[in-house]
Amino acid sequence: MHHSYISRRRLLQNTATTSAILAGSTVGAGLPQFLLNASENQDADSNDNVLVVIQLSGGNDGLNTIVPFKNDRYYAARPTLAIQQDQTLKLNDELGLHPAMTALANLYEAGTLAIIQGVGYPNPNRSHFESMDIWHTCRRKTQQRDHGWIGQSVTTALPTSQSTPILHLGAEKQPLALAAPTPRAISIRSLEQFKLRGNQQAIAAAVAQGQASDPAEKNNGLLDFIQSSTSAALKTSTELIKSTAQDVKRNGMVTYADTALAQKLQTTAQLIDSPLNTRVYYVTLDGFDTHAQQANAHQVLSGQWSNALGAFIADIKQRGHQQRVTVMVFSEFGRRIEENASKGTDHGTAAPMFLAGAAVKAGVHGAHPSLDDIQQGDLKHAFDFRQVYATVLDWMEWDSATALNGEYPTLPLFL
Repeated sequence: MHHSYISRRRLLQNTATTSAILAGSTVGAGLPQFLLNASENQDADSNDNVLVVIQLSGGNDGLNTIVPFKNDRYYAARPTLAIQQDQTLKLNDELGLHPAMTALANLYEAGTLAIIQGVGYPNPNRSHFESMDIWHTCRRKTQQRDHGWIGQSVTTALPTSQSTPILHLGAEKQPLALAAPTPRAISIRSLEQFKLRGNQQAIAAAVAQGQASDPAEKNNGLLDFIQSSTSAALKTSTELIKSTAQDVKRNGMVTYADTALAQKLQTTAQLIDSPLNTRVYYVTLDGFDTHAQQANAHQVLSGQWSNALGAFIADIKQRGHQQRVTVMVFSEFGRRIEENASKGTDHGTAAPMFLAGAAVKAGVHGAHPSLDDIQQGDLKHAFDFRQVYATVLDWMEWDSATALNGEYPTLPLFL
């Protein structure tokens, strides 16, 4: 299946005439030649696997995501926040998912979800900013960290002629994980600019002619929503418009929820299905800093990312890319074992990570962290997050040592 897809992809890439007709008919005349040849860049490495990263910002509560429903200590520590056994979505005889995560449970049942328990790093930092920087760069603040693990990996693995290897979708600042010695990532700030405008042909043509402003909305031209070189930005915007137009004609499309994360992942699926050769897509969901009245907020957030991920995996499968796409979900830390006086939880340490896709070795990896053998009131980590990174980079067939600032043993997370 993988090789048949590569043949189809190469056919798309090598049929310059077809690309030109598609581009011309979709976005109108007047586009520069590089846009018509946008699909001709090819990867130097041997596969075309794609990594999609979902960052849960704020510190996701791992204990209420993967619930140890047989553990009395869990219930004693969380008199109001603990999720009762009969409410959880059972994974096995001891663990269950948060009840809002039915889509994630379905992925687990289908054999396309890997749960890695107790992921963290030595001497954990409980600051959002510092811990996230550590996850993004694989370095402490005492070390130089201008580059992120993804940006460095791409720089090492791919030629600079590949203009859009990393794509960040979202209005937030571009994540440090994507920073590279030579900028390789662009950020799309507003999906609506690409998906909801009636006159997309005129917009694309105007941008191509260097007119950055759209008269329908002051200071909101396409270039205001894309950061990086004009050529890479234009190429990406063109593929977005093309893939959206093609999807209108596609039957049996997967239905996504009307949430920001789901819309980002829907766009990601469209771009993976286009000739654009982006290899890493990065999206975030914020709001996980649940210090007070956690129950309702965490339920909504858990449902959001579970539903969005479930739809995305179904979409990717329908499009025929399931073997070459893996989604990785992480947060900068978990929460404390004990709930606080405000019916919330404070900053903790180790927490689960998730990998989803047809290529992953499904199931629960590792034992649930002990709630008795703890460190400063927090869970001890069993796996270093850089082991997960190294495993993912190995699957991408990219070297990890430079990006991760050292050699880390891989884990059996892929088939």
